[in-house]
Amino acid sequence: MASVHASVVLVGARAVLIRGASGSGKSRLVLALLKAGAAGDLPFARLVADDRVHLEAAHGRLIARPPPTIAGLVEMRGHGPVEMAHEPQAVVGWVVDLDAPDGQRMPEPATGTTEIAGVALPRVAVSRGQDPLPLVLQAVGAGFPR
Repeated sequence: MASVHASVVLVGARAVLIRGASGSGKSRLVLALLKAGAAGDLPFARLVADDRVHLEAAHGRLIARPPPTIAGLVEMRGHGPVEMAHEPQAVVGWVVDLDAPDGQRMPEPATGTTEIAGVALPRVAVSRGQDPLPLVLQAVGAGFPR
């Protein structure tokens, strides 16, 4: 099982793996997705892991689990970790890369793919300074991932 610097939110039936450098907005996107879920803008949104996540390929799927020491915690810049309800694991359905060098100003939702632990996943590349939330909401509204 690999431990990676990323965050994961279960959105509907599949989780989104959010990657990016420190300070790129991973936790900010996690909180925005959870808020959108609470407001009814998403069918369901629940934290799986923030900042670090254990990833494991099993039967052609990528499974995400929080490290036990930080399970249920979200980093709020300037405030420290905040406790939240969380899922113990989720199947990753797609990836959002923040501050991606190949990000486009007006990308189509999930036009690319990436491979993690031998599992191919749809990918959205978000350029530096772009708000990723509208892209994620648009993708989910379009029935993504399938």
